[in-house]
Amino acid sequence: MSVVTSRQQQRQAGRDRTKGACAPGAVSQQIRALEVHFGVRLLDRGNREVRLSTDGLRLYANITPAFEQIDAAVQLFDGRRPGPETLVISTVPSFAACWLTSRLGRFVATYPGIEVRVETSVQLADLGRGAADVAVRHGLGNYPGLDSVRLFSPHLIAVGSPDLLIDGPVSSPADCLPYPLLQDRDRTDWSVWLEAHGVKASPSAAKGPSYADDALLVQGAIAGQGLAIVRDVYAAGALAAGRIILAIDAPVRTPAGYFVVTRPNRVSVPKIAAFRQWIMQEAGVA
Repeated sequence: MSVVTSRQQQRQAGRDRTKGACAPGAVSQQIRALEVHFGVRLLDRGNREVRLSTDGLRLYANITPAFEQIDAAVQLFDGRRPGPETLVISTVPSFAACWLTSRLGRFVATYPGIEVRVETSVQLADLGRGAADVAVRHGLGNYPGLDSVRLFSPHLIAVGSPDLLIDGPVSSPADCLPYPLLQDRDRTDWSVWLEAHGVKASPSAAKGPSYADDALLVQGAIAGQGLAIVRDVYAAGALAAGRIILAIDAPVRTPAGYFVVTRPNRVSVPKIAAFRQWIMQEAGVA
């Protein structure tokens, strides 16, 4: 007997057991067991019909909402299962909020038959076991076993609110230090930016409120909490709207970049190929 045949027989046996458990005789036995357990009659049994007793109606009324909640929860998760035409895109929250979302409508308009689902995570997408078809990640491009294409490399820029920079941009990078400084998760971006301009970073350059997400860091700058070093890709929208301005026009290119990543054996899948080509065009590399 082959392993496949054995597994098929096991599945069929499971289905048979399920059918048996739902047969009228099995249901009747379960109800009688409940009646013995509770010490009440749940059904009024006549010659030709069976009805819920008063106690049975009371039990039914109390347990029905619970079963409806279970059914709703199961349907919710069943609806989340990707279909063959669903493209699941995994990316970091800040990239989704500040770059991808504002452009994604163009992809949907071009490919109306592809249903898009965006999921956010700060972890490296597990494209081997997870639901994601394609990921966009920030890094050095070292993704063993995966196919990756660099989209662009961001620049670190210094920004602040117009109210904070009431007198306009500062004259030199060192002139940012007297202002309140907003920090990234690791409190390193100010030091990297300052040292790139030949300014020795003091301990004060690592002080100030810290934000784990660059999109939140931009919001802190918009609120006037201080100057921030952010990646230009995240600040572009707020800069264009005038909600923040450059503290000084002195960008610093970062060694890391944004990559579109997928499994090599799925590069040619139509929905994935379409997204890769589209996002490369949006990034100006196609």
